[in-house]
Amino acid sequence: MKIYIIHRWDGTPKSDWYPWLKKELEKRGFEVIIPKMPNTSEPKIEEWISHLDKIIKNLDEGVYFIGHSIGCQAIMRYLERLSTNIKVRKVIFVAGWFNLENLEDEETEEIAKSWIESPINFNRIKTKIKSLIVFLSDNDPFVNIKENKEIFEKNLNAKIIVEKKKGHFTKNDGIIKIPEVLEMIR
Repeated sequence: MKIYIIHRWDGTPKSDWYPWLKKELEKRGFEVIIPKMPNTSEPKIEEWISHLDKIIKNLDEGVYFIGHSIGCQAIMRYLERLSTNIKVRKVIFVAGWFNLENLEDEETEEIAKSWIESPINFNRIKTKIKSLIVFLSDNDPFVNIKENKEIFEKNLNAKIIVEKKKGHFTKNDGIIKIPEVLEMIR
């Protein structure tokens, strides 16, 4: 079985908890792909979706997706464009969002704007996912937990898991392992 891990804005395949999770999943027999997403300091929807189109092969019910922050957005936008007969086994989002707060400056807000304002077809995504689990943190400086939790539950029937004091789940927050995510992959 294959797992795609899509990293965060300003991330790389070697950032944060991705190398640890890849190693642990490979021990369990999974093929794990963490693509280096394009233009990570100024991520654009079309560039990220086109990149996923190029690297994702043989998508079927044995495939899992794990996204972190903007990687969750990229996965949703990729899935909503797929033909209707494709379904993936499980999707796990870490620090997923629809809206952001406390962004550093106007330039960052401008980059985030297209991701926040471009509509997402939730009904199309729901037809592609067997199971969606979303990890949020009670002290994430960018993700309003109440608002985003409500959107994920209402529109995507997601199971929400709220972690204590994990920030935005980055190395800067002290997060280099997320055993809870590993436990969700069976």
